[in-house]
Amino acid sequence: MIRAFRAAGPMNPPLPPLKPEFLAMLVKGVSLMLSSCDLDLTPSVMRAVGSRIDDGGRRITAYLGRAQSRQLLANIAASGRLAAVFSQPSTHLTVQFKSRRVRLREPQADDQPYLERYRQSLEQELSVLGFAPLYVQALLAHAPDDLVAVEFEPDEAYDQTPGSRAGSPLMAA
Repeated sequence: MIRAFRAAGPMNPPLPPLKPEFLAMLVKGVSLMLSSCDLDLTPSVMRAVGSRIDDGGRRITAYLGRAQSRQLLANIAASGRLAAVFSQPSTHLTVQFKSRRVRLREPQADDQPYLERYRQSLEQELSVLGFAPLYVQALLAHAPDDLVAVEFEPDEAYDQTPGSRAGSPLMAA
């Protein structure tokens, strides 16, 4: 089943491709948190268990455990809005996306390699900080038949790396 949501109001044009440094970080697979809010602006947030980056970052898929993400999924359905934050723990390089073009779908067989690569990348990333692979496996634990794919097209992108540029819009390559 596929469900598409669009927030009310005018849409921004699609983003241009990201700068290579940010795109490389996203493709590699780093910590990813998704958030949304209900119509009363009460927020919800959930850690993704995987990601897929397509078309130079203009189309992103995040994978969530459905049972753990019920409130977030309900908020996406209610508001049509999504924010996603990718952060590289070892450097704190961080990118935030906002989207009003969100689609929920069932994962397909071709999504599996992205989930595996994400887990391996996060294991490597967190091992530098002293965390064992078992920690990452627990962090990303999910039932394979409980996954939902959240596809979105970013409308806005921001550099959220700590420092003087935090909050600055990302410009094209």
